[in-house]
Amino acid sequence: MTERDARAQLWVGTYPHPGGGPGSGESIWRVALGPDGAVEAAAPAVAATSPSFLALHPTGRTLYAVGEIPAGTLSAFRVEDAADGVRLAASGSLSAGGDDPCHVLALEGTVWVANYGDGVAASVDVDPATGDLAAEGVVAHPGVGSGPVVERQAGPHAHFVAEAGDGVLVCDLGADVVRRYPAGGAEAGVAADVAAVLPPGTGPRHLVTLPDGSLVVVGELDARAHVLVRDGAGWTAAAAVPVSPAAEAGRDFPAHVTLSADGARLHVGLRGADVLAVLAVATDGGTPVLRHLADVPLGDGAWPRHHAVLGSAQPGTDADGAETVVVALQGRSELATVRVDPATGTGEVVARHALPTPPACVLES
Repeated sequence: MTERDARAQLWVGTYPHPGGGPGSGESIWRVALGPDGAVEAAAPAVAATSPSFLALHPTGRTLYAVGEIPAGTLSAFRVEDAADGVRLAASGSLSAGGDDPCHVLALEGTVWVANYGDGVAASVDVDPATGDLAAEGVVAHPGVGSGPVVERQAGPHAHFVAEAGDGVLVCDLGADVVRRYPAGGAEAGVAADVAAVLPPGTGPRHLVTLPDGSLVVVGELDARAHVLVRDGAGWTAAAAVPVSPAAEAGRDFPAHVTLSADGARLHVGLRGADVLAVLAVATDGGTPVLRHLADVPLGDGAWPRHHAVLGSAQPGTDADGAETVVVALQGRSELATVRVDPATGTGEVVARHALPTPPACVLES
């Protein structure tokens, strides 16, 4: 089967097998989905150490992967045409600027890395034409602060980087803030602006930007979705709702959040409850209002770490208007394809595919 025959092409980052150390068999995988959402082809594209998060350069010519280990790494791979589709060729690797990197954002001339272990947000220049990493390495931007959940917030924990206008926003789970840096990077030692302050104990993990410029930030520690509205140059927390009626702080932990193409729905992976929560987003010129629609069960022990909502040309988004979401089930070492009814938020798992090591990131290409 060739890449042209498949309806969707994915890159999948993975963790080491439970009980195995980093570098004990995990890889970046190439996965092809058929029209029914089932995996039709899956193969390791390249061996890598704990490649838990991936990002493509805007040109599509370079794929980046973090190595989520102490003294973490950022690696780049050229995406090259091959007889059977595409292959990855290593093009460079350097320090991620901190410990346990868990997220990467690829812009035209800069790549940003969030280092969970020590709270460092790091930036590195890249070639805008190819995405190749610059030889001079990274610039580290240390985080500061702590929160009231002692076992998780003893210090800063950078968890996610998002583009926002001419800057980038960094969710700091440990300090209950969203920081802002210039998108093109900043000089070492330059302090970040605090763009938003979340309620103590929120544990901000991931965010999306709504069409009106408001933010929705999911709290890993309080299991809530927080609406932040524009306030001058920053944002102010205006409202919050539980990610799901089933969500209980300290037992259930929101992970990744995505916004539908029409801006009307959020999809949130909820670990513990092991569901994909779907929420409606209502905007009428005032503060956006979130309303829970439904939970899609993913299976006992699923632990949904990340997901991708496939593009409009992909299966399930044409004839019946349903959304197709591919979820990385870390706890079950599976990819699950979910079909969601956008009107009701209800859905079901329509296909599963086991991987030898736990999937951690799903990236459509």
